[in-house]
Amino acid sequence: MEYEIKLNGIPIQREKPFQVHYLDTILPSRFNADFVFYENLILEIKAKKEIVEEDIAQSINYLKICKSPLCLIINFGKRSLDYKRIVN
Repeated sequence: MEYEIKLNGIPIQREKPFQVHYLDTILPSRFNADFVFYENLILEIKAKKEIVEEDIAQSINYLKICKSPLCLIINFGKRSLDYKRIVN
Protein backbone atom coordinates (compact mmCIF):
# COMPACT_ATOMS: atom_id res chain seq x y z
CA MET A 1 0.00 0.00 0.00
CA GLU A 2 2.78 2.42 0.90
CA TYR A 3 4.50 1.75 -2.41
CA GLU A 4 1.34 2.48 -4.42
CA ILE A 5 0.74 5.71 -2.51
CA LYS A 6 4.29 6.90 -3.17
CA LEU A 7 3.95 5.98 -6.87
CA ASN A 8 1.04 8.41 -7.04
CA GLY A 9 3.20 11.23 -5.67
CA ILE A 10 1.46 11.47 -2.30
CA PRO A 11 3.83 12.44 0.53
CA ILE A 12 3.64 9.73 3.20
CA GLN A 13 5.56 8.73 6.31
CA ARG A 14 5.25 5.28 7.85
CA GLU A 15 5.36 4.72 11.63
CA LYS A 16 5.88 8.43 12.25
CA PRO A 17 6.71 9.02 15.94
CA PHE A 18 4.94 11.74 17.93
CA GLN A 19 5.89 13.05 21.34
CA VAL A 20 3.17 13.56 23.95
CA HIS A 21 3.09 17.06 25.43
CA TYR A 22 1.33 17.81 28.70
CA LEU A 23 1.31 21.43 29.88
CA ASP A 24 4.98 22.45 29.64
CA THR A 25 6.39 18.89 29.75
CA ILE A 26 7.13 16.25 27.16
CA LEU A 27 6.02 12.91 28.58
CA PRO A 28 8.25 9.84 28.22
CA SER A 29 5.50 7.97 26.33
CA ARG A 30 5.23 8.38 22.57
CA PHE A 31 3.08 6.96 19.83
CA ASN A 32 3.72 6.02 16.24
CA ALA A 33 1.04 6.71 13.67
CA ASP A 34 0.75 3.91 11.11
CA PHE A 35 0.87 6.41 8.25
CA VAL A 36 0.88 10.21 8.00
CA PHE A 37 -0.01 11.95 4.72
CA TYR A 38 0.82 15.53 3.86
CA GLU A 39 2.48 15.98 7.29
CA ASN A 40 -0.78 15.92 9.30
CA LEU A 41 -3.41 13.46 8.05
CA ILE A 42 -3.34 10.19 10.01
CA LEU A 43 -4.16 6.75 8.62
CA GLU A 44 -4.53 3.88 11.09
CA ILE A 45 -4.62 0.36 9.66
CA LYS A 46 -6.49 -2.47 11.38
CA ALA A 47 -7.05 -6.13 10.54
CA LYS A 48 -9.75 -7.25 12.95
CA LYS A 49 -13.37 -8.33 13.06
CA GLU A 50 -14.63 -4.75 13.42
CA ILE A 51 -13.61 -1.23 14.38
CA VAL A 52 -14.44 -0.81 18.06
CA GLU A 53 -14.83 2.17 20.40
CA GLU A 54 -11.25 1.73 21.67
CA ASP A 55 -9.94 2.24 18.12
CA ILE A 56 -11.97 5.44 17.80
CA ALA A 57 -10.84 6.71 21.21
CA GLN A 58 -7.21 5.97 20.31
CA SER A 59 -7.60 7.91 17.06
CA ILE A 60 -9.15 10.90 18.85
CA ASN A 61 -6.15 10.96 21.19
CA TYR A 62 -3.80 10.81 18.20
CA LEU A 63 -5.59 13.76 16.61
CA LYS A 64 -5.17 15.83 19.76
CA ILE A 65 -1.53 14.90 20.25
CA CYS A 66 -0.43 15.80 16.74
CA LYS A 67 -2.99 18.57 16.18
CA SER A 68 -4.19 16.84 13.06
CA PRO A 69 -7.53 17.66 11.39
CA LEU A 70 -8.35 14.12 10.22
CA CYS A 71 -7.76 10.45 10.98
CA LEU A 72 -8.95 7.54 8.87
CA ILE A 73 -9.23 4.10 10.44
CA ILE A 74 -9.21 1.43 7.76
CA ASN A 75 -10.04 -2.15 8.68
CA PHE A 76 -9.03 -4.95 6.32
CA GLY A 77 -10.29 -7.69 8.66
CA LYS A 78 -13.80 -7.93 7.24
CA ARG A 79 -14.96 -9.39 3.96
CA SER A 80 -15.42 -5.87 2.55
CA LEU A 81 -13.44 -2.75 3.38
CA ASP A 82 -14.54 -1.05 6.60
CA TYR A 83 -13.49 2.47 7.59
CA LYS A 84 -14.21 5.33 9.99
CA ARG A 85 -13.46 8.99 9.44
CA ILE A 86 -12.57 10.88 12.64
CA VAL A 87 -12.48 14.69 12.46
CA ASN A 88 -10.74 16.87 15.04
